[in-house]
Amino acid sequence: MLDLIATGIDKFNTKMGEFTSLLILPLLAVVVFEVFMRYVMNAPTIWAFEMTIFLYGMHFMFGLAYTDVTKGHVRVDIFISRLSKRKQAIVNIFSIVVMFLPVFTCLVIWTASFAYTSVMENERYSTSWAPIIWPFKVIMALTFLFVLMQGISNLIRELQIIIKDLKSNTEEG
Repeated sequence: MLDLIATGIDKFNTKMGEFTSLLILPLLAVVVFEVFMRYVMNAPTIWAFEMTIFLYGMHFMFGLAYTDVTKGHVRVDIFISRLSKRKQAIVNIFSIVVMFLPVFTCLVIWTASFAYTSVMENERYSTSWAPIIWPFKVIMALTFLFVLMQGISNLIRELQIIIKDLKSNTEEG
């Protein structure tokens, strides 16, 4: 059962990351358009700079969980690399439970609260273009939730390593 949950989370974050990687295309289009308008037409836009920030921000945030599921985040495992798989799993479980889960649970709660307030106030960016900003705050809360879900999947995977090791030890003994 837990394996199905972890697999589902992994698949979801993988597909979400692959799909949202396409955000690079509108980002590229906006940058090319702005360069053309600024340097060829001598008529820069008032919206392109902010739009690139929004698109790149979403691209980055959606990439967090995807990078975790594909093991792309930088890890300093010099201290645990020589340990057995079981002991590595124990250290990883400790770090997930003590550091990761509390931090990302708080991030999800806080960003969801900020997003809710932003939606209720129909918050806008304080520039001359004044785009609505609440969709980006909602996306930020969702992406932190996706990272939290991936952390839960990682915890399940580490627990499975220990359970498998315990089973193999009891069968041998």
